Amino acid sequence: MRKIKKILIANRGEIALRVMRSAREMGIKTVAVFSEADRSALHVRFADEAVCIGPPPSSESYLRIDKIIHAAKNTGADAIHPGYGFLSENEDFAQQVEDAGLIFIGPSARSIELMGRKLAAKAAVAKFNVPLVPGTSEPITDVLSAKKVATQIGYPVLIKASAGGGGKGMRIVEHEGEFNEQMERAVSEATSAFGDGSVFIEKYVTQPRHIEFQIFGDTHGNVVHLFERECSIQRRHQKVIEEAPSSVLTPKLRNAMGEAACNVARAANYYGAGTVEFILDEKMNFYFLEMNTRLQVEHPVTEMITGIDLVKLQIRVAEGEKIPFTQDQLTMRGHAIEIRVYAEDPANNFLPDIGTLKTYKRPDGNGIRIDDGFEQGMSVPFYYDPMIAKMICHAETREQAIAKTIRAIDEYEITGIETTLGFCRYVLEHDAFRTGDFDTKFVEKYFRPEVLKRKPEAEEEMLAAALSSLLIAPGTNTHQKPAADAPGKWKKNRTL
Repeated sequence: MRKIKKILIANRGEIALRVMRSAREMGIKTVAVFSEADRSALHVRFADEAVCIGPPPSSESYLRIDKIIHAAKNTGADAIHPGYGFLSENEDFAQQVEDAGLIFIGPSARSIELMGRKLAAKAAVAKFNVPLVPGTSEPITDVLSAKKVATQIGYPVLIKASAGGGGKGMRIVEHEGEFNEQMERAVSEATSAFGDGSVFIEKYVTQPRHIEFQIFGDTHGNVVHLFERECSIQRRHQKVIEEAPSSVLTPKLRNAMGEAACNVARAANYYGAGTVEFILDEKMNFYFLEMNTRLQVEHPVTEMITGIDLVKLQIRVAEGEKIPFTQDQLTMRGHAIEIRVYAEDPANNFLPDIGTLKTYKRPDGNGIRIDDGFEQGMSVPFYYDPMIAKMICHAETREQAIAKTIRAIDEYEITGIETTLGFCRYVLEHDAFRTGDFDTKFVEKYFRPEVLKRKPEAEEEMLAAALSSLLIAPGTNTHQKPAADAPGKWKKNRTL
């Protein structure tokens, strides 16, 4: 085993801080890297050392493998943690880190490459009898050949980029008449985004739920899963609210999906933290979707229900230790919900709303965790993902977790920009979410921008009436400022 003494975190914002805190608790020194746009960022101030690696664009800083490895060597770091996003699923980065004599806190380059090629991943997991959605088994770019496959499996079908994710290069085709156009668009978008226009065709599940399993492997051949996360509340194919456990899985189905997730890891000879994603249809049939070869944004909900620090476990596995527990020793405790607080305007198609955090006050209380990288007065850079924070709430039951999350949303004060807080509150109060009867089309089915418009409340109406009466009374100081909004309302998160 090789003990790690200093870790360079090849990332920024909340995930960089998240990794640094666990490392510090383990007595491990940390090195931050930052772009010129992040010179005053919290992760830069928190680290033991910090190195500027370039201008604001990520292509000139956080995606520069050479600069990151150079910074690690110059500071004496013996390991690199990639976080999520940026280079976290780049097999060349993992290999170059290893070639430089450093420890990559993640899986092998081979595992990253295999799971990053969607069709190769499907072929590998099929050998372990993991359920797959009917579709192509090889990359395809020819429209006529792809159309023939679509006809065979039946419409609707999904055209999906072979080399990427995040909704890019993805098209749903409802009928044969629109196939050619959608195929050409998918290939063009995939080529632009990933440099690879190959796609695969698969049967489109019309009412899918997005269920993922946290898995962990070590270099001694052990693999376990740490249960599931429900990730069906999405916009633009990207998650906004996650929870653990799912409200719809039976113990039998959980065991079956968990074993399939572990088999996916075995198919890739996987070690470290990973996430196996499944589609669950309306008949409770599940199909392998993909594997993310890194720590997920939503990993805190798993930590809350298991009590396991996943970053510390990543570090120990990277040092060569065995996973210190077996599958039978893992249990779930309570329910956790995570909401992603984005600098986006839900009333304007969730477009980014970049600006300065004029007010930024976090909620508090038992079972509430905030993972963020901002403080009041800071600006949200337009160069990167607009996520401000993740708020995770844990309680004994799902109902209590929902109530706690709503309370925390009401206490979260953000002004200067629009955020997704109001949208998240809307979701949590919706009958479909409360009953667990929802899928990845929740936004399409239920959300309308007008539901977030400010509605007068009885208390405010009474206050307004009292003020009006006071202002027109004899001797009243008409220059008197009206009282502020009553506290504890998410409407405070509107731009001032």
